[in-house]
Amino acid sequence: MGSSLFSLEGRVALVTGGNSGIGREMALAMRNAGARVAIGSRRADRNTEVLEELGPDCAAFQLDVSDEASVEQTMKAIADQFGGLDILVNNAGVVNRISVLELERTAWDHVMNINVTGTFLCTKHAARLMKAQDGGKIVNISSIYGLTAPSKGLQVAYTTSKHAVIGLTKVNAVELAEYGIQVNAIAPGFFLTDMTAEIKGTPLEQALIRRTPSGHLGDTNDIIGTCLYLVSPASDHVTGMCIAVDGGYVTSDGMDRG
Repeated sequence: MGSSLFSLEGRVALVTGGNSGIGREMALAMRNAGARVAIGSRRADRNTEVLEELGPDCAAFQLDVSDEASVEQTMKAIADQFGGLDILVNNAGVVNRISVLELERTAWDHVMNINVTGTFLCTKHAARLMKAQDGGKIVNISSIYGLTAPSKGLQVAYTTSKHAVIGLTKVNAVELAEYGIQVNAIAPGFFLTDMTAEIKGTPLEQALIRRTPSGHLGDTNDIIGTCLYLVSPASDHVTGMCIAVDGGYVTSDGMDRG
């Protein structure tokens, strides 16, 4: 019984932004748990590389989550190829580090269009498929900056967008519960991925390590267990929650007491 709670045999999953970093690790983990996995990202070359890792029972789609026509087309293609959709992981995201005093509207819009509108659009069209088949799982990837803010600000659009993702998680969890759809979120702490590669070997990396009670930054493998829990039958009575995977970062007050 225990192992079947986490089995994804017969399930179909879509991971947006699934061709690198955390998204790639989650896609591979769900494949290993028995799911047929589709990844959706804008870069076709990287999609092809990850599809080779996933194997012939999986798929890759060139997807722009901020474009509703692209989202609709991808969801239809998944339904046509696999017969439905059981799991959606809204992982696609971008970040910029600009002061509120300097942030241009176009840069703000770019982050919000992908991180918030993209999550909304993919949820909307995935949930239609899930409602028709009486259930599904949606996991939104937020951030610890959806629960707090950077110590010096600067990530204005990103922080706002990741707070909004948690709001989307809660409101959609309530609305979609009657259709057997659970909606939850993960708030990763600092992971060394393509998005954060610039901090490797810098004083900032050392400051983050000191700030994190576990004493180290996250490895992409660290998020797999939480993802598998939230997309599997083990979490059927869990909805509207946000789980921080951050080594205790948001739990601690962060003070360096020597």
